[in-house]
Amino acid sequence: MTSQDIDTTGLDDVLQIDIVSDVVCPWCIVGFKQLEQAIARTGVSAAIKWHPFELNPDMVAEGENLREHIMRKYGSSAEQSQAARERLTELGANLDFDFRFTDDMRMVNTFKAHQLIHWAGESGKEHALKMALFQAYFRNGKDVHDDQVLADVAESVGLDRAEALAVLKDGRFAEIVRAEEAFWTGNGIHGVPAVIFERQHLVSGAQGVDNFAAIITELTKGKAA
Repeated sequence: MTSQDIDTTGLDDVLQIDIVSDVVCPWCIVGFKQLEQAIARTGVSAAIKWHPFELNPDMVAEGENLREHIMRKYGSSAEQSQAARERLTELGANLDFDFRFTDDMRMVNTFKAHQLIHWAGESGKEHALKMALFQAYFRNGKDVHDDQVLADVAESVGLDRAEALAVLKDGRFAEIVRAEEAFWTGNGIHGVPAVIFERQHLVSGAQGVDNFAAIITELTKGKAA
């Protein structure tokens, strides 16, 4: 099963899964790919809904070197940072996701990316754009704070590039995204990924395929086939 095979229509007869995440969070894509495999293993129908979270809402416009940012934010050493990259790269490879970390990779603010994802949802392209943004940042090293980059990624999944630029320029969804971010943080979510099953069962972090499969199996007992 590929990401495109996941039902994202939010129908009542499928397992509802809300995911709070950021497109520059490596554990968010790892966790999703684990969840994706768990969904395939259990054979359930799932409706995925993405929700915004900013790892660095106060990040300056030009961003910050990723390794320096991680070392400063978490107090890790260069050796620990390298080990983390190697672990993520291995995990990604086992989940069919290609992490390509580079020394000049930058951490950036993602508020505009979340606005574009919200807009994409109006055309049923939310999931496709989310996946494309993960790829743009972690595989292709793109600046997902830059309007032109964001418009290019939107176009790559079949969205109108000119309209994407207009959305970013006028900020028509800014207040909506801010309100949604505030809702989740106000409900105790301060780290991502946060996965909410059936709008009531919160699971934090990348739990692994086996654990996600066990959770899904337990929650779908008795659900209509």
